[in-house]
Amino acid sequence: MVRFPEMMRTHTLANMRDHLLALAEIQDHLARGAFDKASDIAEQRLGMSSLSLHGAHDVAKFMPQGMQAAGTAMHRSASQFAIVAKDASVTGDLKGSLAALARVTQTCVACHAAYRIQ
Repeated sequence: MVRFPEMMRTHTLANMRDHLLALAEIQDHLARGAFDKASDIAEQRLGMSSLSLHGAHDVAKFMPQGMQAAGTAMHRSASQFAIVAKDASVTGDLKGSLAALARVTQTCVACHAAYRIQ
């Protein structure tokens, strides 16, 4: 259990809900073969480019080191997925994109299994 100030807790939960929405949108675009769109969503809303959008610097100071590491792993894996999906827009490699997206989801599951904010 990790204690956050109420405003930061509300903000973080909203970000996590948007992460779920982004994952759903990514899956939908992959199913349609819209790899570039899936890539853009991943990078802009989940990837390393999204850190300032989420206020990651402000939230991190309330997280234990392991939770910070899990969050960083998720953002990095999302950026890696974005690259794989961009490549797939040329190659059509859905398998590689799905494998990279699974790694993103696995980082989410690992963090949620270990931590809960209060």
